[in-house]
Amino acid sequence: MQRSKRHIFEDADWVLILLFLLLAIMGWINIYAASYNEEHQSIFDFSMNYGKQMIWIVASLVLASVIMLTDVRIYEQFGYVIYGITSFLLLLVLVAGTEIKGARSWFTIGGVLSLQPSEFAKFGTALAVSKYLSSLNVKITDLQSRLTTILLLAIPGVLITLQPDPGSTLVYVSFVFVMYREGMSGNVLLLGLITAVLFIVTLILKQTSVGIPFTDFEMNGKFMLVLTILIITGVAWFVMKSYNKKIWSTLLIGAIVSIGFVMSVDYVFDNVFKDRHRNRINELLGIISDPTGTGYNQHQSKIAIGSGGFSGKGFLQGTQTKFDFVPEQSTDFIFCTVGEEWGFIGSFLVIFLFVFLLVRIIFIAERQRSKFSRIYGYSVASILFFHFTINVAMTIGLAPVIGIPLPFFSYGGSSLWGFTILLFIFIKLDSERKYVLH
Repeated sequence: MQRSKRHIFEDADWVLILLFLLLAIMGWINIYAASYNEEHQSIFDFSMNYGKQMIWIVASLVLASVIMLTDVRIYEQFGYVIYGITSFLLLLVLVAGTEIKGARSWFTIGGVLSLQPSEFAKFGTALAVSKYLSSLNVKITDLQSRLTTILLLAIPGVLITLQPDPGSTLVYVSFVFVMYREGMSGNVLLLGLITAVLFIVTLILKQTSVGIPFTDFEMNGKFMLVLTILIITGVAWFVMKSYNKKIWSTLLIGAIVSIGFVMSVDYVFDNVFKDRHRNRINELLGIISDPTGTGYNQHQSKIAIGSGGFSGKGFLQGTQTKFDFVPEQSTDFIFCTVGEEWGFIGSFLVIFLFVFLLVRIIFIAERQRSKFSRIYGYSVASILFFHFTINVAMTIGLAPVIGIPLPFFSYGGSSLWGFTILLFIFIKLDSERKYVLH
């Protein structure tokens, strides 16, 4: 018989809870710095972003308490139902949502509150994937199991793409780490890396011509890449044919697929991506340079972070921040406020806290007795890792601007609530691990 708890947070991992509170409060302070207005100096001014963020933080604490009060069995038993509800909201927002900055991603309630369903779809998908992969007779090594898992990820991914919100769509790629932990071959990760490299190299080379040594002949860069693939395939076959008689067919299929992918990159890039996304990627790869247009946000962000030096300019002393040089500074580019006002020391501290959070989640996931809880823990870690890595890389010019928030840090109720629910469901699952019999 399970003993009754003295309070709802008994047996909860207080390290995770304290990290959550610390990041949320640090985010709130930096939102205040990014949105500071001398006519609205109070951090509790509800007409400003920092005042509203305080409300979101308090509401997130209420959400966390509700989650800790809820019977833990609900999250596993109703995982598919929650997934269905969040996916339906993604479908509904395409019809009844409000279009903001070219994307129909928001529900506006009463002209005051805006909710973004894609932020809640993440924990819904994490619950569904965890429930499926923890089911009897489901093994990620089986093709059917992999395809079903991919389908669970593709449904919200496609619906978010239609909004369009490519940044939120790409988050679902992070579930590959969950699948790898559950036994999927590392070759899939290698394949994904090769695909990304081919995509980037093709974009870079399509605008260039490569001269052939000792001749006046020039070859298009993309076709030079195709020739390189064929040469590598031939050399690999010559070296490995004595070890495996079937290597030829494998190499031939790989070469054909690679060449087909290279030849299709232009079509996908020109017809699937929006102009603003193409320009941002081209800016990142150095194909174009437009620091006053497409690359303005990122250019100003790097200036802000670089100007902070080792110890920063001081709280509310950031000139890039104070004079609004960086658009979206309280949301997607909140990290550049940290870099400018708190310098390398502050930036290192924020990165350290996020890394500590991720390592702690993985550690706790590994100690779970329930397979469902372990898979869900890895889902939480994967989603947070993707958001943290891409957001920081975006602000320092190592990733294209795709518009995803820094977890618990960026301004916004939907993202804060979504991440709070995602994390505290795991904290609740962990707090009940002692009573799991399998």
